[in-house]
Amino acid sequence: MRVFVTGASGWVGSAVVKDLLAAGHSVLGLARSDASAAAVAAAGADVHRGTIEDLENLKAGTLGVDGVIHTAFSHDFSKFVENGIVEKAAIEALGAALAGSGRPLVVTSGVAFIPAGGGPATEDDTMPPGSPVPRDPEAPAFAAAANGVRATLVRLSPSVHGDGDHGFIAILVGIAREKGVSAYIGEGLNTWPAVHRSDAATLYRLALEKGVAGTRYHAVAEQGVVFREIAEAIGRWLGLPVVSITPEEVGAHFGWFARFAGINALASSSKTQAALGWRPTGPGLLADLDQGHYFGR
Repeated sequence: MRVFVTGASGWVGSAVVKDLLAAGHSVLGLARSDASAAAVAAAGADVHRGTIEDLENLKAGTLGVDGVIHTAFSHDFSKFVENGIVEKAAIEALGAALAGSGRPLVVTSGVAFIPAGGGPATEDDTMPPGSPVPRDPEAPAFAAAANGVRATLVRLSPSVHGDGDHGFIAILVGIAREKGVSAYIGEGLNTWPAVHRSDAATLYRLALEKGVAGTRYHAVAEQGVVFREIAEAIGRWLGLPVVSITPEEVGAHFGWFARFAGINALASSSKTQAALGWRPTGPGLLADLDQGHYFGR
């Protein structure tokens, strides 16, 4: 298949491109800058210059391809609401370009804030109306599925980890360096689902190749890693004290990241694994931390 990938030079998207090419697919990667274009070309993909804000150019990227994987999202959390609006419009544009074709569209979502009702969140669980999370890629994806597109969702774990990660774990490491302590909240028993980057990339490909329209798939290798254990690993590698902070201190310590530090989620991927034959093989989050690459070693 020839696949159009948005976010093709990003942390997740670049791994998706690598996995697709290794599996024999060809890739057209969206790139917004010269540096991104060079990275996409170096990976062995063709380059489509543009941004997800330019909806007509985004639609043009769907011409002559067999499917689309959408991983692009701006992680400037000071503009979270605006970025969610941009993302929704981009998914709607891709869905409109693919309407009636039966071609696959794989859209990125997440498991972090899905209420699980006392157990691990499953692929059948949905975000409740009035959710405080200012991002909803799922509604436009399901609208596309109802309009003749084989649209599916890959829900990522809060931590998509690996060598080169600049996401949540890298942010925690940076905060610990800045504050001089590695902190957790209260008893630190809140949990983060996690998946290795390479395993997440494989799931996108499987969803593209075999996914059923209107289905959610969970990129979850570990149902929930205890946050205190993450903090302890960071403290051990940085040689810093590991401390508990109160809920009242969370904002001052973690700043804009406070909402994410307090994630308490469990999620299952049992249905995903059964449906697509996905089998995560990468190291777990704590084992990945102990490889040292998050700490420049």
